[in-house]
Amino acid sequence: MGGAVTVEDFVSTINRSWRRSGALIAVATAGVFGVGLTAGSAQAHTPVWDVTCTEVSIHLKAYSGNAENTVNVTVDGKDLLPAESFKQSFQKTLELPKHDKELTVRLIVKAGDGDQFSRDETKQAPVCEDNTPTPSATPPTTPPAKPTPTPSSTPSDTPSTATSSAEVPPSAAPSTTPGDLAETGSSSSTPLIAGAAAVVIVAGGGIMWAARKRRSVQH
Repeated sequence: MGGAVTVEDFVSTINRSWRRSGALIAVATAGVFGVGLTAGSAQAHTPVWDVTCTEVSIHLKAYSGNAENTVNVTVDGKDLLPAESFKQSFQKTLELPKHDKELTVRLIVKAGDGDQFSRDETKQAPVCEDNTPTPSATPPTTPPAKPTPTPSSTPSDTPSTATSSAEVPPSAAPSTTPGDLAETGSSSSTPLIAGAAAVVIVAGGGIMWAARKRRSVQH
């Protein structure tokens, strides 16, 4: 029977199909496993770092222990951490210099097992609120003193106690001509009055004597 399929041919066909399926399964499994290894290797390198106003903290984990890895940190282009080698992990906290403006911090990690695992990242360090800026060398300018007001030239309402020399009457010059003598109760008519009184007294005495004599004669 030329067109008939024997049992042996059927079994051979099935065997060939299983071999092909097994090969496909093996290739697919290898591909998935390879992708998983690659993803796992990529996720194993863990560069974690943080920047505050005072410090930089670095945490590098799960790097290759068989390769030479390096880490370097700069601040505004100057080395804060010169290139340093490490193996599987690296951890360090670096203190930032005092600053009154933001600083540019750069982290450079070179993985020895492939450039795809290296890192080159930049962050900004803010200014701390309690940071006191460095005092300037120039002394602060002192504001000019306010001018002291001068007293007004307007004359005061209160009269001055001082008397002008023009208002003082000149003192009387001493007289060289002898003046009248001071009155002492007597004057030039005093001798006349005294003489008249003496005459009256004498006249009165004469009258009294005459009167006595007349009386004596009458008796």
